[in-house]
Amino acid sequence: MNETSGHPVILFDGVCNLCTGSVQYVIKHDPTRIFRFASLQSAFGQKILNGHNLPADSFNSFMLLQNDKIFTRSTAALLVAKKLKGPVKLLYACIIVPKFIRDAVYNIIAKNRYSWFGKKNECWLPTPELKSLFIDQPN
Repeated sequence: MNETSGHPVILFDGVCNLCTGSVQYVIKHDPTRIFRFASLQSAFGQKILNGHNLPADSFNSFMLLQNDKIFTRSTAALLVAKKLKGPVKLLYACIIVPKFIRDAVYNIIAKNRYSWFGKKNECWLPTPELKSLFIDQPN
């Protein structure tokens, strides 16, 4: 798939176990297949980072591309949670917490994600059944 087809796109660190686990969670709780996915390391991910003047070599933010607008860190995560099925959507209530506080917590997790959750040597690849949900594969 080479386009977003109007779907919101989740951009994630393809070698981070927490990040790929989060993507798998979203897939499981998104039965209507609203979301599409791309690793930040992929050509599409790099294009989005460059197009929004974001560092192309720093993969410490979960991002959501929606309606040509990029959301990062806690805001991106909460906007995704809002659209999922199940109790996780209740997390969206945290949007009332000031962004600087939400992002401070997010930054602590992001900074420690490899030591707490591990890291892969290569980007996670989706199963053939899920491949249509991904924009492109990493470089």
